Amino acid sequence: MPKILITDSIHDDAVELLKQAGTVEVATDLTVEELKEKIKDADALVIRSGTKATKEIIDAADNLKVIARAGVGVDNVDLTAATEKGIIVVNSPDASSISVAELALGLMLSAARNIPQATASLKRGEWDRKSFKGMELYGKTLGIIGLGRIGQQIAKRAEAFGMTVVAYDPYIPVEVAKNMGIELMEVNDLCKVSDFITLHVPLTPKTKHMIGKEQISLMKPNTIIVNCARGGLIDEEALYDAINNKKIGGAGLDVFEEEPPKDNPLLTLDKFIGTPHQGASTVEAQKSAGTVVAEQVVKILAGKPADNIVNLPRMPTDKMNKLNPYMALAEKMGNMIIQLLDKSVEKVELTYSGELASEDTEMVKRSFLMGLLSPILLAGVNLVNAPTIAKNRNIKIVEGTLSECEYGSSIKIKAEGKEECISLVGSLVEGAPVLKEINNYKIDIKPEGIVCVIKHMDKPGIIGKASTLLGDYGVNIAGMQVGRQEPGGESVMVLNLDHVITEEVISKLKNIDNIIDAKIIKL
Repeated sequence: MPKILITDSIHDDAVELLKQAGTVEVATDLTVEELKEKIKDADALVIRSGTKATKEIIDAADNLKVIARAGVGVDNVDLTAATEKGIIVVNSPDASSISVAELALGLMLSAARNIPQATASLKRGEWDRKSFKGMELYGKTLGIIGLGRIGQQIAKRAEAFGMTVVAYDPYIPVEVAKNMGIELMEVNDLCKVSDFITLHVPLTPKTKHMIGKEQISLMKPNTIIVNCARGGLIDEEALYDAINNKKIGGAGLDVFEEEPPKDNPLLTLDKFIGTPHQGASTVEAQKSAGTVVAEQVVKILAGKPADNIVNLPRMPTDKMNKLNPYMALAEKMGNMIIQLLDKSVEKVELTYSGELASEDTEMVKRSFLMGLLSPILLAGVNLVNAPTIAKNRNIKIVEGTLSECEYGSSIKIKAEGKEECISLVGSLVEGAPVLKEINNYKIDIKPEGIVCVIKHMDKPGIIGKASTLLGDYGVNIAGMQVGRQEPGGESVMVLNLDHVITEEVISKLKNIDNIIDAKIIKL
């Protein structure tokens, strides 16, 4: 019988499911040495966030076939080490979607009807019906920022409340939103028309403080803001000022820039309500997280295909070693393309050249899609579901091959949006990913860290002015490549930076004469 080791607490129903597949041992609060000893003969390891499945732990396992993370993130699992040993890693990305959606709606209702404040008053022995007059959700406009799994769950429930739903999501086609009865619009326009605003996007350099002083100034006096996604999406200082000066109706946060929120002035406001990052803290979500991964473990140990695999399934070592560098390259290229395009992708063409053209490139394609979609979704994009998510977003995928290319084995990717097209060519140099072309401009950079892409006219002094500006703001340039097609024409400057640069610096770069555009990419 297979041995299944559970090292973090999971729901009892999940434990019972696992007993159908093998002998179950529950051992929590293990030291690293104890875990290394326990895992030696285990066939499956089931964890939550407490256990760290590091390379050291994984290397100690002789029979391990699957690591199951009961939850969304897999930050506590060394995916590279697991993949190298042919160990499948699974998670439960959808387990908490409904719980988070319901909490967001709960915060809206609580803030709209002053429920926490009225409860506190009642417990003080007061009977004050006049001070807590609220407003209905019915007939109001809900602005959803991010139409991923959770955003769509909220949209469905808002319809039942009789709300009009608008949304901001530059990565979802208009047609897909229309089919859900949702009008897409820019963030500032959404802020103008919404009575309630809820955020459901990941925290990235582009989304940090996406609701700031400017956006809040556009809102109605009664607008209520809710955030159950990530701390840092809202400028908390600007939010405090707006609520304190009665410029908006209030806010409900489940997440904060600093957690726990020490001495946060928001906690002093009557029109602010909050919860301690408990979006997924429901009996149902915890049960679902456990039972979903338990079902995957049962399938994998029985030799059946499983869902929610976040790394490669087992494959011959030589095949895995050959494709892994190209998968890493494709994922980086996908990540770059979505940040450069900054809008929804409608069509993608992938062309494989050289020796890669004769390989089964399915996993390379999936890696690209994972890189393309991960920056715009909160969680849950993996090698298994990336094609399905792309299909649901109406992204057309076309693949082709070339027997020869000047870069040898390489990947060319062309992505089309409604108004813009981005193309990249990447290859391997000594086994490491290298970007060889961007929009047909020849370059030679490593796609890693902070990358600044500057489109400009090929005129004297441009490179110096851009470099001086970055130096003035204390930004160090680690590497630079300039590509052009003809002297004096349009060119591209690609910089590897040691620091993320602010929107202020980007704006000043764009204002330099003969610079057409500048974008910052985080890889």
